[in-house]
Amino acid sequence: MSARRFFRKLAGRKITGLYELSTPEIHRTVLGAIEGSGQQLRGNCLDIGSGGGQLLRLIAARYSLTPYACDYINGLIETPGQKVDLVDLNREPLPYPDNHFGLVTCIETIEHLENFRAVIREVYRVVEPGGLAVISTPNILNLRSRLRFFSSGFYNLFGPLAPEESRVPGPRGHITPVNWFYLAHALVSAGFQNVRATVDKYQRRSIPAFVLFAIPIRLMSRAVNRRDTIKYKTLNEENLWAVRRMNSRDLLLGRTLIVTATKPE
Repeated sequence: MSARRFFRKLAGRKITGLYELSTPEIHRTVLGAIEGSGQQLRGNCLDIGSGGGQLLRLIAARYSLTPYACDYINGLIETPGQKVDLVDLNREPLPYPDNHFGLVTCIETIEHLENFRAVIREVYRVVEPGGLAVISTPNILNLRSRLRFFSSGFYNLFGPLAPEESRVPGPRGHITPVNWFYLAHALVSAGFQNVRATVDKYQRRSIPAFVLFAIPIRLMSRAVNRRDTIKYKTLNEENLWAVRRMNSRDLLLGRTLIVTATKPE
């Protein structure tokens, strides 16, 4: 490890001994995605897996929304006076009424959960009509991650699990890899619309592989998509938009996947 990387890790990437669950780059991209959605946000906002509360503070600085935080423990929050509602998302629903939030964020959280689809349905329930949901998770489709899977069977930021792994916070607690298509499918199946994807930054280590493999991947994917359309009949106009995004430049190079979706009015 270079000295630069060592001191970056040392300088403030921990919270009370636990790895921070998000980064400033992710927060900036989330804020940009919220602004780019064009939604008129009002009322309440909820951050699921709120951690130290950094994202809620950034949102509060830009929007007149009443902040709510929820997490599995309350010892991480750094915002004075901010209440944290405790919930075990593997076993419990969100402790809020239907249609209660104009904005719900769930950042770097679903990869720590046993059933992310159940949480997506809960997010849909508590978002008000016309409201916005923003969800992020490690982008396992970037080329660095694909090459690691090719060599080891594990995606980047996911690896062998101990039996108690689901109770470990931070990167070691990643138990559920979710790629763009299955996250988009879960959102649409729950009832969301206008599902859009972006990434926080490009990984420099993926760029050489992109130069070598981007065109062959896209050519081979055409053959696979044709088979899925004709033989298996699993690809059609309803999901083609999401499948085509799988091999986009953003997803082949991006580090973190950030997805926005709106609840119909």
